[in-house]
Amino acid sequence: MGTAKACRVGCTEEAARLLRRLAESHGPLMFHQSGGCCDGSSPMCYPAGEFLVGEADVHLGDLDVPGTVPVPVWMARDQFAYWSHTHLTIDVVPGRGSGFSLEAPTGHRFLIRSRLLTDEELAALGGRPAQGRSAL
Repeated sequence: MGTAKACRVGCTEEAARLLRRLAESHGPLMFHQSGGCCDGSSPMCYPAGEFLVGEADVHLGDLDVPGTVPVPVWMARDQFAYWSHTHLTIDVVPGRGSGFSLEAPTGHRFLIRSRLLTDEELAALGGRPAQGRSAL
């Protein structure tokens, strides 16, 4: 696996470009991975601190977006139980975002792409491999 540090979240260059634009207008940003009925399961982008997180939320990590301060990514703890074995990549596509997420008026929306974490990544993150999963 080399010397790369294991992490649970990342973003595409397209998402990073939009995050830089949003940060210019709104200042520091944050994400909360929605699991609610109204917003589907969308990553919601807010000004930092605008969405209150607490003990019911898990900090997945920070997006390192050149030109901005790190962007923390959060998820509800009960939803994390289902996603704990995955790496999430925030991407952006044309379309209308949620009315609550900062990208809504831009003609784009954030979405999540996921992949299974490798056994090595899970171990580095303090997790354990999924039972019955073989190394690829």
